Amino acid sequence: MFAAYAARIDRDQPLNGLQLGERPEPGARPGWTIVDVKAASLNHHDLWTLRGVGISEKALPMILGCDAAGVDEDGNEVVIHSVIGQTGHGVGPDEPRSILTERYQGTFAERVAVPAWNVLPKPKELSFEEAACLPTAWLTAYRMLFTNANVRPGQSVLVQGAGGGVATAAIVLGAAAGLRIFATSRDEAKRKRAVELGAEAAFEPGARLPHRVDAVIETVGAATWSHSVKSLKPGGTLVISGATSGDSPPAAELTRIFFLELKVVGSTMGTKEELADLLSLCATKGVRPLIDSVLPLDRAREGFEKMSTGDLFGKVVLTV
Repeated sequence: MFAAYAARIDRDQPLNGLQLGERPEPGARPGWTIVDVKAASLNHHDLWTLRGVGISEKALPMILGCDAAGVDEDGNEVVIHSVIGQTGHGVGPDEPRSILTERYQGTFAERVAVPAWNVLPKPKELSFEEAACLPTAWLTAYRMLFTNANVRPGQSVLVQGAGGGVATAAIVLGAAAGLRIFATSRDEAKRKRAVELGAEAAFEPGARLPHRVDAVIETVGAATWSHSVKSLKPGGTLVISGATSGDSPPAAELTRIFFLELKVVGSTMGTKEELADLLSLCATKGVRPLIDSVLPLDRAREGFEKMSTGDLFGKVVLTV
């Protein structure tokens, strides 16, 4: 079957390890199902895999891709929850949780095998392309906002780095839930787009906000860390799920964190139950993931290049 896969690891030039071509069909195993992939979306996790983060050379070649929507062996339209081993379904009871491509072949292929527990019904209101955007970036944003930041309608949230998948999802979901959303971006067009999506206002990174916020959604890392901490109200919460600009900020802001009793919460993906709730929210309230571009699988390299340069707003989707 045709697939986009990591053939080798290159930490400095990750796209050098990306290959397109034939890979073996997924094999049947007890408790697992094979899904015919209709659409899959890119995540920064795929670039990190090409850099060797969370995977070793001995696991290669590895088909990339965490997210997908497709049709299962019984003809049902489904969405894949890409966290494997969270509950033990389909794997050994002592296997730690992982994301597709860390241990198991991913979704950038004509077919993918996952534990049967990891498939959810795709709402008929969502296209395959829309549904394929939800299981990683949008689920991460959903959990960051409503589980880990625990914000309520009317409260204020700063979203750093408008344009990225998680940040875009946080803006749309937060606005839909009645939150006051502020966003940042270095790019004027992305700031304008953030306001169009529901942000109350958008600023250059590091700019002074109209007032301090209840929570910050942080995926940028080192470049925005100090601004994130300084933007919080006393007792506020900074939720971090990524560090695309690096994980070693020049100032940790420890004094401010303990003096103002700020909370720093790490967040990774989300549960199957949260994904089910997110799917229901999108289906019933008309919330839709923002898609930057849709490309056929054989043009996956173009999608990776867009993501690696930051030349996008929303998700890149590959169709099979």
